Amino acid sequence: MNKTEQKRLAASIGRAIAKQRVRCNLTQEEVAERLGVGNEAVSRIERGRVIPNIVRLIELAEIFNCEAAELLGQASFHVDDQSSRMKQLLAPLNQTDRKLVIDIVENLTTRLQKE
Repeated sequence: MNKTEQKRLAASIGRAIAKQRVRCNLTQEEVAERLGVGNEAVSRIERGRVIPNIVRLIELAEIFNCEAAELLGQASFHVDDQSSRMKQLLAPLNQTDRKLVIDIVENLTTRLQKE
């Protein structure tokens, strides 16, 4: 993995962590306190300056009450991981709303393929 790919991965993981933190209504300070680190450490992770190691990723998943795989899956650029993420996003929606989202995605992909 080259430096550019590493930076992209770090940024994606950071966004996934930030999203989960916000979902849990936690501040960076609260997450830092639970991890036993300084606020700046959490900020660096969320900004993609640092990629958390496996142990830290598991700790973050425990704080956010999700699986570490979910944090990685949200950051992944693999189609299978992205498909799993779409499934998670669609699952809580009713049938009508799921159809609406699928129609939007279908129209968007058709349009983007033409460009």
